[in-house]
Amino acid sequence: MQQIDVHALAGQSRLNGFHGLVLFWCVLILIIDGYDLAVVGAALPSIMKDMGVDATSAGVMAGSALFGTMLGAIFLGTLADRIGRPRMIAVCVALFSLFTALAGLTRDPVSFSVTRFIAGLGIGGVLPIVTAQMGEFAPLNLRTRLVTMVFAGYSVGGILVALTAKQLIESHGWQWVFYVAGLPVLLIPFILMTMPESLSFLIKKGDQRQLGIIAAKIAPDQRSTSGAVFVGSSADKLRGAPVRSLFESGRGLSTVMIWMAFMTGLFMVYALNSWLTKLMAMAGYSLGSALNFVIVFNVGAIVGAIGGGMLSDKFNIKHVLIAFYAVGAVSLMALAYTKSTELLFLAVFVVGASTLGTQLLAYAYAGDFYSPAVRSTGVGFASGVGRIGAIVAPVLIGWLVSLKLPMEQNFMAIALAGVVGALAVSFVNQSRADSSRAKAAHALDSEPSQVAVVTR
Repeated sequence: MQQIDVHALAGQSRLNGFHGLVLFWCVLILIIDGYDLAVVGAALPSIMKDMGVDATSAGVMAGSALFGTMLGAIFLGTLADRIGRPRMIAVCVALFSLFTALAGLTRDPVSFSVTRFIAGLGIGGVLPIVTAQMGEFAPLNLRTRLVTMVFAGYSVGGILVALTAKQLIESHGWQWVFYVAGLPVLLIPFILMTMPESLSFLIKKGDQRQLGIIAAKIAPDQRSTSGAVFVGSSADKLRGAPVRSLFESGRGLSTVMIWMAFMTGLFMVYALNSWLTKLMAMAGYSLGSALNFVIVFNVGAIVGAIGGGMLSDKFNIKHVLIAFYAVGAVSLMALAYTKSTELLFLAVFVVGASTLGTQLLAYAYAGDFYSPAVRSTGVGFASGVGRIGAIVAPVLIGWLVSLKLPMEQNFMAIALAGVVGALAVSFVNQSRADSSRAKAAHALDSEPSQVAVVTR
């Protein structure tokens, strides 16, 4: 009986319209997700003035969504491996769209924080799911590049906030940048109809019909698979405790180090997401000028993420990621002491490429490290535990701002996280990565198509 390994089939496939469909949805979802998360940072000065809150309280308000993202990444990301990714993506889109819009209706810090916490569940939950989805279907030689392209959508969302915030806030009030976030809920039926189900999920269910349909779309030039049985790796048989599997097969230390890298990366990202507009305003720039820095920051992140993905497909992704963390630390130190406006824009561009760009590459790295059966769980826990850094960041920087320290010291505090992140990634055992094993297996076989097909 002919058996076809669907993961190997996907890894050896050529980029086609099916991959384009998955890429389209994943990018669009993260554009929306990025908007919903960045919207607080852009509106924070107006919210502080309207609600009469100080910097420390504002940091807590911004951090409420991040606490939700931590729980969402851990529990909803893990749940996706059990009930299916399209369903869980739809749930996440509903949560972050509706409750971000509801935050615009609030008039006090407590109700604002509650709605942002619930929105955060969806914001955090969708990140590991789309990472796993794109990583599972992507051709192996393009996997990192495609996943980082997905996360570039996250930065596009941040740019949309910066482009629309000034006009909406000045003409209609800060609430309107939240109201427009409710529109993406209309996309949910289309997501459920067109987003393919996870291969690992279908293998666990034993749904050979759907596996056959998807296999034909992944590799339309593959010879007839009539009568074939679609199978996965032994990891696809994992049931019961996928979290424990993150520490098996010599992955324990590496998993902890990936979590540490996420903590420091997300600390840098959310410190800047929450306070860059305010810090630039404190430096004497108007709201419009401060938001221009946010645009440059996110453009830098897109360049950094896609550039990092291209480098990672050619070189060792671990070494690329270490270099990005190190550049992030150095660029933040440079930003602290840059006085010229022109050079400041350049410094912010490099900071975006090497902080948010680094974190987007870290998501791709985590997706690359874990096997398909536990990829959502692996990325979800890394993202969830990493949110500790994201939660601490706006509160800590808010406290530093309230002390009225020189602006340089705020940026130096953020830069320190990049040094710790580089050290953490250096301790990850790359030989345990799923992609390393797949590439080794591929290199041993002179007939690539034979990796996917086994005859009994």
